[in-house]
Amino acid sequence: MNATVAMILAMAVGTYAFRLVGPALHGRVELPERLQELLSAGAIVLLVALLATGALTEGGGFAGWARPVGVLVAAVLAWRRAPFVVVVLGAAATTAVLRAAGVG
Repeated sequence: MNATVAMILAMAVGTYAFRLVGPALHGRVELPERLQELLSAGAIVLLVALLATGALTEGGGFAGWARPVGVLVAAVLAWRRAPFVVVVLGAAATTAVLRAAGVG
């Protein structure tokens, strides 16, 4: 067995074990309120970092201004509680129009 297959198997076993621990320990382990708040904040920070990376970079470089502006339009529409389809179409249309105008 080569090292790549061994790592894939180790990651699969670890992922399964990690997913199994949640339901197995639910109700048995009490986390302090402060730790729960920190975990919630950590999840939000992680999601924002993933969003920023996806919105601002492409191929290791800056993606251009059209994509971040499209994401900003989507954020405003979501904040205004627009339906999901409107949010997606608004972001796509904004990005497409800017790219067609040469903003990139």
